[in-house]
Amino acid sequence: MTLLLLALAIAVLLAIRVPVPFAFLGPSLVYMAIEGQSLGMALRTVTNAASSFPLLAVPLFIFLGALANHAGIADRLFRFAQALLANVRGNLGYVAVGTSVGFAWMSGSAVADAAALGKVQIPAMIRAGYGRRFATGVSATSALIAPVMPPSIPAVIYAGLAAVSTGALFAASVIPALLMAIGLCIVVWMLVRRMHNVKKGTFDRAEFVASSKGVILPLIAPFIILGGILGGFFTPTEAAAVGVVYIALVGVLQRSLSLKSFIKALTETATTTASIMIIVASASLLGYILARERLPQILTELVFAITDSPIVFMLLVALLMLILGTVIDATAILVLTVPIILPIANQIGVDPIVLGVLMILSLMIGLLTPPVGTVLFVTAAVSKTRIGEVFRGSLPFIVPLLVICVLIIAFPSAVMWLPGVLGL
Repeated sequence: MTLLLLALAIAVLLAIRVPVPFAFLGPSLVYMAIEGQSLGMALRTVTNAASSFPLLAVPLFIFLGALANHAGIADRLFRFAQALLANVRGNLGYVAVGTSVGFAWMSGSAVADAAALGKVQIPAMIRAGYGRRFATGVSATSALIAPVMPPSIPAVIYAGLAAVSTGALFAASVIPALLMAIGLCIVVWMLVRRMHNVKKGTFDRAEFVASSKGVILPLIAPFIILGGILGGFFTPTEAAAVGVVYIALVGVLQRSLSLKSFIKALTETATTTASIMIIVASASLLGYILARERLPQILTELVFAITDSPIVFMLLVALLMLILGTVIDATAILVLTVPIILPIANQIGVDPIVLGVLMILSLMIGLLTPPVGTVLFVTAAVSKTRIGEVFRGSLPFIVPLLVICVLIIAFPSAVMWLPGVLGL
């Protein structure tokens, strides 16, 4: 009964738009008081969650993405991709996807990707005759590649919670992320065929050479960061630190990163890190309560009463993540659900790495669905478009993402192929 009242209180607070950490923390503290649990226990649970060593990589990867944004790397990637595909009909749709893939190797955040690239891509597409709905839809959906493609901030959080190798999770995410890009390009091709006012451009060799010079140094960063992690030279935290130093040096050498921009990147990093950590802390206290109320054991019995099939179990997990992702922040969902779902997955025989890739991709789709839909709000803000219009533009592009979720469930060995090749 107490657990039911706790869930009801949290649901009411979320419904009236109380921020997620406070919606979790308030009822949890009331529960601790009613059950006679000391506030010292609550404080230890919260601080232990936030001081986890694997999470040290999170602010560094956030800083890496912020520096890349303020150093103008997103703009240069867009210019290069546009010059490369100038003579392809509907090129700006493919450029939006390709630029997101390139920026994802440095960003790790869908919100950062949507903000950095959306303000460049969307106006360019609208000027070239693409519809606003198409422009915002492809830009918003392409941003979801960033939290799946390594280095991924949700992957760092999942790896810490599940006690799995971050490098293995990064490697396992590469193929699904590339499939995302391919799927989005297929939808672009299908939609552009109907746009009779969109014409081919002309390949300009001089523009291509000029734009390529601006991306050579930034595109070395992924090889340093991911090569260092996957090759065993760096831990994810060390790789993030090296990446920050490298991108900062590139910004200084290319005279695109001023002291003012550097301070802005620091400020953004502090703000974003604080919001993530307060969610992790508050969700960990709620997770402690759920464990105390034996919810993991109850759910385990319930799942085994329904099925012992890994495929059915993963379908249920994907469906749960899709539903929860529409109303709760992805970080909070991971902190809450991984300790509950992972033991069941181990008993059924689902690889925790495959489970992590599936959970992250399913949750990221929630960034495009109201009422939470952070990427929807960011894209709407940078393009001065109504949220409903952005959502309708995103719907065709969500279809291939759902298909990839099904492919992960049906062919988990494909996800584990690259980690196996790399010996991770």
